[in-house]
Amino acid sequence: MADREKEQPPALPAGVRSSNVATNGVELRVLEAGQGFPVLMLHGFPELAFSWRHQLPVLAKSGFRAIAPDQRGYGRSSRPDDVSLYDIEHLMADAIGLLDALGHQKAVVVGHDWGSMVAWTLALRHPDRFAGVVGMSVPFVPRGELPPLQVFRQLFASNFFYILYFQEPGVADADLGADPSKTLRRFLAGITAGGDPASAAVAMSAPDGRGFVERLPEPDRLPDWLSNEELDVYVSEFARTGFTGGLNWYRNLDRNWELTADLAGKKIEIPSMFIGGASDPTLFMAPPSVMSGWVTDHRGDVLLAGAGHWVQQERAAEVNAELLDFMKAVAGT
Repeated sequence: MADREKEQPPALPAGVRSSNVATNGVELRVLEAGQGFPVLMLHGFPELAFSWRHQLPVLAKSGFRAIAPDQRGYGRSSRPDDVSLYDIEHLMADAIGLLDALGHQKAVVVGHDWGSMVAWTLALRHPDRFAGVVGMSVPFVPRGELPPLQVFRQLFASNFFYILYFQEPGVADADLGADPSKTLRRFLAGITAGGDPASAAVAMSAPDGRGFVERLPEPDRLPDWLSNEELDVYVSEFARTGFTGGLNWYRNLDRNWELTADLAGKKIEIPSMFIGGASDPTLFMAPPSVMSGWVTDHRGDVLLAGAGHWVQQERAAEVNAELLDFMKAVAGT
């Protein structure tokens, strides 16, 4: 981990501060802005705390303490070698430990993509620690009766499915890491609004022997919401760290299912909200309707027309407005 200490972190938005917080056996690089009732924001794959750059200063300006860590395995935070150290219990313990270290008994938790899955599970496991939960791009999916990888193998059979492809250590790591610039350009600018999500999902599953990166569309140009300088932040970080830390999250899906057996049938009872892009192919696989009956104090689903998977970056102003309304309602400000 010496390289993490030697190199300087990427430039931060105005008013955002950076610190290292030791908790739960790891060190987390944390971006923060403002003071007041805390909102903990958890990024997804392949992202960073930098993914919340548009939310941090806006929440701070409105009187909240916005907190966004590079989660374990990412960016400037610790990257343990043991795959089992990326299971859901460790990820939740990082979040709870971070709040403890910063002196907060209660917060609102917001997650995007994989961060949403951590946020939803935190709301189930530790409802006393959170005044509300917001999921972005990935809705709350109740625990199934079978391990998820078994379900995926039954559904996709001989077809390609990225989550199954991510399971074998070293394979996807080499594929994604061969050219981080190409990988992240296609991830961030290729998986975006436009086209038919169902058709895109079918194209991604063709059993034609290709890896993952070659299946991602090459964008003609970067979208308006992503500058070359912003893309460079992601590229420089993942070129330094590789993608193994984030991929290890996927390698714990069945372990997570086993570890959360006690949550089977449990509903989310704290205030909740979902925000997604209407053109996000993820919602073709898991639409917000899967939450029906499982979130007892749900404040609504917001689907932004024309937005894709990276919703808090693509449509920052609208997402910020929704977050602020939710925060003001549940935090009592």
